[in-house]
Amino acid sequence: MRMMSLSSGSSGNCIYVGSENTHILIDVGISRKAVLEGLDKLDLSLDDIDAILITHEHDDHIKGLGVIERCRRIPVFSAKGTIDYLEKCDRIGRVPEEIYNSFIAGDSFTIGDLEISSTKISHDAADPVAYVAGHADKRAGVLTDLGKYDDSIVKDFKNLDAMVLESNHDVNMLLNGPYTYPLKQRIIGDKGHLSNESCGRLLCELLNDHMRKVLLGHLSRENNFPELAYETVKCEINLGDNEFKASDFDISVAPRNQASDIINF
Repeated sequence: MRMMSLSSGSSGNCIYVGSENTHILIDVGISRKAVLEGLDKLDLSLDDIDAILITHEHDDHIKGLGVIERCRRIPVFSAKGTIDYLEKCDRIGRVPEEIYNSFIAGDSFTIGDLEISSTKISHDAADPVAYVAGHADKRAGVLTDLGKYDDSIVKDFKNLDAMVLESNHDVNMLLNGPYTYPLKQRIIGDKGHLSNESCGRLLCELLNDHMRKVLLGHLSRENNFPELAYETVKCEINLGDNEFKASDFDISVAPRNQASDIINF
């Protein structure tokens, strides 16, 4: 399997996951041009994409959807509440009929030779989910845009080979920054985003012997720095109650406005 972040940040998100025969995008919150440039690094084009999976309806996850669908009809999958929203969303514009495929959050389904499982997450959206894609004995997860995590999330995202995990903000930067009080409360609330510290603590529960790569994603431009997220997460792992150290794993920060390296596993 392969995985690559085409873009990951508060301004736009798009993640590629695929096997030799099946290729999917998780979210398309970036321009068509940026998607094509990212896919080119994988020697792929839109013609190779078998499906687009949407986590939720916020602009930084869907704003490229309409343009892409008007270029090439690609099946779109998301939880029922999100699909209901997308079907009425004027910002997407006219798209081909019957592209949308809904499921109940928590369902699993197959796209080509990829097994997809969805997990309900806590975020201020209609019906938000996170995804794990598997092929043979390999599994990759994308887990961003959640204000808190619980045992069900830990269970669903254990035993991965690679993942993108949200490390959105530094709490001190957020609380002392320029955002309004209501926005600060939204971000640090149970339906907001994971802080660097929360990301590190969650990662302590997900690390395993065959984890090949962790990409820290969805960093806030205003309330975080890549180096700060990286060092904070490493510190949480090293001080955590687990058998691993941060140096045991390949951990890096997904670029905000460009593609990451290709992850092979």
